[in-house]
Amino acid sequence: MSVRPRMTHLFEQLGLDSSEQAIALFIATHQLNAHTKITQADYWNEGQRQFLAEKIASDGEWAIIVDQLNESLHEDSV
Repeated sequence: MSVRPRMTHLFEQLGLDSSEQAIALFIATHQLNAHTKITQADYWNEGQRQFLAEKIASDGEWAIIVDQLNESLHEDSV
């Protein structure tokens, strides 16, 4: 049985602190402008960028979580 990925799992996969407070702080301090795709953000390293791109392309449950993060990172630009 596979566990449905969640935002905490995504942050773990990205090698980031996956506590709720850390995720909220990351989102608040890493907002992107409307023209910047999540995979183009300059704060990812190459491995993180590749992971995000793969998950978006996979169009599976991970893609939904990455999309949620993407929306959260663009909150200020809406």
